[in-house]
Amino acid sequence: MLKVRCENWHESGSKLREEALKAEHPRTRERLMAIYEICSGKSATQVANETGRNPQTVMEWVHLYNEGGVQALKYQHSGGHPPLFLQI
Repeated sequence: MLKVRCENWHESGSKLREEALKAEHPRTRERLMAIYEICSGKSATQVANETGRNPQTVMEWVHLYNEGGVQALKYQHSGGHPPLFLQI
């Protein structure tokens, strides 16, 4: 069974939830909440079914977290065209 290794990053499930709730980007919030749910006893497949994500995607988030902590789950824009107008 896939395990979230919070102890590698000196974090707890409640700390992950706190990080998720204050995350700026919705994708970061989704990823951290998924990790929190798995820490709380759900399987990656259960979380995937509840969120409409592919189980492999959720499992990849767990692997990313285990290797790089919360920082590894933060959303980073990777491609596409820049906006036509920048808001200042």
